Amino acid sequence: MILKRLVTSSVGRKTIVAVTGLLLILFILVHMLGNWNMFLGPDAMNSYAAKLQSLGGLLWIARIGLIVIFLLHVFFTIQLNIENKQARPIPYKKKDYVRATLTSRTMAVSGLLILAFVIYHLLHYTLGVVQPETFKAKLTDAQGRPDVYMMVIYGFRNPIISLSYIIAMLLLAMHLDHAVQSVFQTLGWTTKNIFPKLIRFSRAFAIFIFIGYTLIPLSILLGIIK
Repeated sequence: MILKRLVTSSVGRKTIVAVTGLLLILFILVHMLGNWNMFLGPDAMNSYAAKLQSLGGLLWIARIGLIVIFLLHVFFTIQLNIENKQARPIPYKKKDYVRATLTSRTMAVSGLLILAFVIYHLLHYTLGVVQPETFKAKLTDAQGRPDVYMMVIYGFRNPIISLSYIIAMLLLAMHLDHAVQSVFQTLGWTTKNIFPKLIRFSRAFAIFIFIGYTLIPLSILLGIIK
């Protein structure tokens, strides 16, 4: 009954979008911190990857769960966007963008582009379809572990791959700029007094994520990570 109410009501769908968005934000942060093992060297990165692989079936359950969360987030976001447009079939003669920022107006577009990148990213570093000759299953380090460190380096040595990754992270940052404050608003975790601070926090977090992710491909291209 509760699940039915969530799915069929506008408030329920907004709650689903907010909760799934929050879970995705947490994953984005944790995933970035895990990727920073690249700066600690091959052993740190390959040990981290080996620990994840040792989870076996649990890792795939987590991956599938994450994909489900992502698809739910995208599906209900698109549905809410369509409902909003249907509720106002005749557009305003002059749109007021004073309060509606660029990031808030492009949430649906940036979200779909991020979805496309996630699919490509999985094909590259999880399934080994892109650059199969450098996939971790074919590379091993001195301890016989999958050499994820070198796989990442081989991938980002390609300027086109690095550029596409950086552009995707820019889109992600734009999405997060509005998403973080939207999550807090929808879940009722903010007030009128602290909302301006929340906007600044949302912007700072988006910039932090953008820098944190793009440091890796840029460091590889510049030869800092070797």
